[in-house]
Amino acid sequence: MSWPSIVEKLRDGESVQLTPQGNSMTPRIRSGQLVTIVPATLEAVEVGDVVLAKVKGAYRLHLVKALKDGRAQIGNSHGHVNGWTKQVFGKVIDV
Repeated sequence: MSWPSIVEKLRDGESVQLTPQGNSMTPRIRSGQLVTIVPATLEAVEVGDVVLAKVKGAYRLHLVKALKDGRAQIGNSHGHVNGWTKQVFGKVIDV
């Protein structure tokens, strides 16, 4: 399933389960681990939440590092920051 189709499901109010690949979120989420994402808006997330967001044109399943001026700073579990965004589509509720 592609990121745009996952975003469409979340926008329709559906929860989504997927197995993301990569090590950017270890140890919180390991490559291939099943995660459940529920619809969420920027206003409903907190620092430390793992969200599905679009940052600089790329979809990221990463941490909210900071919230400021109606935007979220998104980054991975290893200190990298991807940037700021207003586009948050869902929040991980189960790994």
